[in-house]
Amino acid sequence: MLFIGGSGNISLSSSLRLLQQGHELWLLNRSGHCSELVGAHYIQADINDEAQVKSKLQGHEWDVVVNWIAFTESDVARDVALFTAKTKQYVFISSASCYENPGPTPIITEKTPLANPLWQYSRDKIAAEEYLLATYKQAEFPVTIVRPSHTYSRVVPLTIGGWTEYTAIARMKAGKPIVVQGDGYSLWTLTHADDFAVGFCGLLGNPITIGEDYHITSDQFLSWNEIYQQTAAALGVDAKIVHVTSEKICALNSDYIGTLLGDKSVSAIFDNTKIRTAVPEFNPKITYAEGIQRVINWFEADKARQIINSKTDNFIDLLIANA
Repeated sequence: MLFIGGSGNISLSSSLRLLQQGHELWLLNRSGHCSELVGAHYIQADINDEAQVKSKLQGHEWDVVVNWIAFTESDVARDVALFTAKTKQYVFISSASCYENPGPTPIITEKTPLANPLWQYSRDKIAAEEYLLATYKQAEFPVTIVRPSHTYSRVVPLTIGGWTEYTAIARMKAGKPIVVQGDGYSLWTLTHADDFAVGFCGLLGNPITIGEDYHITSDQFLSWNEIYQQTAAALGVDAKIVHVTSEKICALNSDYIGTLLGDKSVSAIFDNTKIRTAVPEFNPKITYAEGIQRVINWFEADKARQIINSKTDNFIDLLIANA
């Protein structure tokens, strides 16, 4: 199997699982190594340098190719050119933010239409999906589409001051207020990458998945208030929440229009019937309370990981002052 990427927030858990299962795993990346993936093989190259990659791939054929870092139609068109007749399965990592939300039903299934007028990232992923499925139908290119939804392992999955930042966590620890969008009652699904990996790895090399799409998420959904409260509880503090409308947040910083108005300002609850049918062992077990404790432990094991962004910190103060 070949992973393009394979050592990131979502993908590392899947890489580790495959190695633990005894699979031969190759990673194509710019560094040519990952100290945590003992036993993996490497092709050092930049996937965006098509000529370099084509040269490095000579003589190789794969049962499975997964591109964890493809975002646009041009990215996947390049991959089709590189891997046609060289792989039995190509897996595109899309996004559950592609789903129309609110959709025709409160529960999201793979039949929910794809549309996101507020986030270019999602529209680019949709265009890539459409290209791949058309190539599958016209030329039998063996694609499988996977849509993660807010999957975390070594990031803080909070809306403002989280992800690779430690800003929101540092504010909680210092007893400072933090911002939750809206009234905090919309429902959201957070998935730990270790749970995601069980479903994902079960799709690889599975012939029934060719030409199909799957989302892979936790079955637990929480309100945003609960997400912040459980994060604070993992730190041993109380969450001092200030609610600010999504519209006001985006008016003060347009960078949040896609990720907030185009995603996190509405509820997202998923029906995982399709992935369970394909991978019966998929049974997400990691609650958010357990998962966020793992995240905090990881950040606190190394001071260098605890990045506090003064610009974000000041923005949170601005939102609170204007609440």
